[in-house]
Amino acid sequence: MTAPSADDPLLILAMDHRDSFAKLFGVTDAEPSPADDAAMRAAKLLIYHGVRDARSQLDGGQAGVLVDEELGAAVLSEARRDGLVVAMPVEKSGQRLFELQYGDDTEAHIEEFAPDYVKVLVRMNPADSADDTARQLAGLAALSTLLTERGTALLYELLVPATDEQLRQAGSQQTYDRDLRPELVAEVIAINQQAGVEPTMWKIEGLETTAAAQDVVAAAKAGGRAADCIVLGRDAPQEVLDHWLAVAAPVLGFVGFAIGRSIWEDPLTRHRQDADDARLVETVRDNYLHFARAYLESAHRRQ
Repeated sequence: MTAPSADDPLLILAMDHRDSFAKLFGVTDAEPSPADDAAMRAAKLLIYHGVRDARSQLDGGQAGVLVDEELGAAVLSEARRDGLVVAMPVEKSGQRLFELQYGDDTEAHIEEFAPDYVKVLVRMNPADSADDTARQLAGLAALSTLLTERGTALLYELLVPATDEQLRQAGSQQTYDRDLRPELVAEVIAINQQAGVEPTMWKIEGLETTAAAQDVVAAAKAGGRAADCIVLGRDAPQEVLDHWLAVAAPVLGFVGFAIGRSIWEDPLTRHRQDADDARLVETVRDNYLHFARAYLESAHRRQ
């Protein structure tokens, strides 16, 4: 894998969703039936075929996929053979606090699938309790050390959900995202760095202004670090995501995106009704290409 850059960005289709993915198939708390399990695995493979088919139509950048081994083991294998960039999550799905899916067996799972990036999803806010923050940081620092020793890149997906007090202060979610969250993101990045957590790449919620994007990059690169940032999708509508990409792509230090449900959720929901495999693959391909081209076009406007 060639390290992504501003001129050669990483364009990831994300489908590492597990609990939320199962809900689309009517599976909630219970273990999926063999039929449901097979249907979910088949759906992830079809979604992957959309980005695989899009690859030849890209005008630049590196096509990639972020997928879990529970429902996407076949995707991980195919993507590796196809030469796409491969990222794999290791956190337990649906948890408020970070916890490894496979505990002490994590390294064995990384060894089996050999992803380019090992991904974690973390919810953290400077206003969290000291105990919750310390618990998360301990696990993250241990994983960061393990991956550094292995020479494997860490992709850190950071969500900074607002506290009730922060939402009251902002007055709305939109104002929180614009005015409060960027500074909190930078603070959380620093907290992780001080604890010995050193991602190769930060996966960041969309930012509303160039200044906010620059501040987040500065936090990621503090102390001469080489870490970069990519934009996550957060299931946002196309026009919102287009804006986030237009903000981030021209900022040095942003090197791509990882977008998921905004690309495949609606086509998959329709596929659950019509079972048209070709239509699902084609729609995912076209949706992915829309965001890839939007990012590449915005990156060309870099100052």
